[in-house]
Amino acid sequence: MRLGYSMSYWGGAGLGPADHLALVREAEALGYSSVWAAETYGTDPASLLAWIAGQTERIALGTGVLQMSGRKPVVAAMTAATLDQVSGGRARLGVGPSGPQVVEGWHGERFDRPLARARDYLQVVRKALDGQPVRHEGPTMTLPLPGSEGKELTLAVAPVQERLPVYLAAMGPKTVALAGELADGWLAIHFPPDHLARMAKHLNGAALDVAPMVLTLVEEDQELAYDMMRPMLALYLGGMGSRRTNFYNRLAATLGFEQEATRMQEAFLDGRQGEAMAMLPDALVDAMTMCGPAGKVRERMAAYQEAGATTLIVGLVTPTRRLRSRQLRLIAGLAPASR
Repeated sequence: MRLGYSMSYWGGAGLGPADHLALVREAEALGYSSVWAAETYGTDPASLLAWIAGQTERIALGTGVLQMSGRKPVVAAMTAATLDQVSGGRARLGVGPSGPQVVEGWHGERFDRPLARARDYLQVVRKALDGQPVRHEGPTMTLPLPGSEGKELTLAVAPVQERLPVYLAAMGPKTVALAGELADGWLAIHFPPDHLARMAKHLNGAALDVAPMVLTLVEEDQELAYDMMRPMLALYLGGMGSRRTNFYNRLAATLGFEQEATRMQEAFLDGRQGEAMAMLPDALVDAMTMCGPAGKVRERMAAYQEAGATTLIVGLVTPTRRLRSRQLRLIAGLAPASR
């Protein structure tokens, strides 16, 4: 099982460009196989990764994830191919459907038929990256545009990699099945090991990179570890989505914490964030993150490997560059040997 490092939503915690670059270079030196940059409505992850590409040597560079509504699939393919060129073949294209709050509020598109849109998107991306003429007829997309002067085109720049890996962020069984059918990797966010193993059955035996992304903290004081996890987890379960649609909150319900997740979301959206954080029970934090003493984290990492994870992508919650550097070292020292 390889290790990946998620920079998450760049710009938080008071860290500047030099801090993030130093952390990525340290992760590379420690043997982390990949670094991932997220997208919401702030920093462009592709630009950030291209900048990092010129100052690193080996670490793979993944978008974790680009919002499908924010880039046409051919633009995502162009972006990935360009990043692959400037990095010497280290690009990983992670894409996902996002949710209605961002899709409708930021990109001005309807959040409808997400599964059909994801299928069309992945098929067009794959054709473009593979150097095929892009012709596609699907329920949400037709290229070239019928009855137009549009021309069937081929991506004019080839990736360095013979097959540039495309990852799909997926939480539900149908989307996971789509990842198994059309993608090279599956990004599973906040999944505990047992849920990862259950959902992996929907991949239908596909050989792809199973890459859970997990908030991680090695801290001998267990109560402190829980308290440091609560602000970020509360943001995901309470604020990353609308009152009606929050996929992380739904995941918590699936894991057996429906009442707790509903109460804390109401508090969070009513402006009572501190109360919302306090409502998160230790058991929920344990289910959706990886935190606590070194021995506990080591066992949890081994459980992910047993569950089928081939890359474990860790996100950090410590607020400073020094503390994040320490976490990268501690986590690297606890990782189980690859098989």
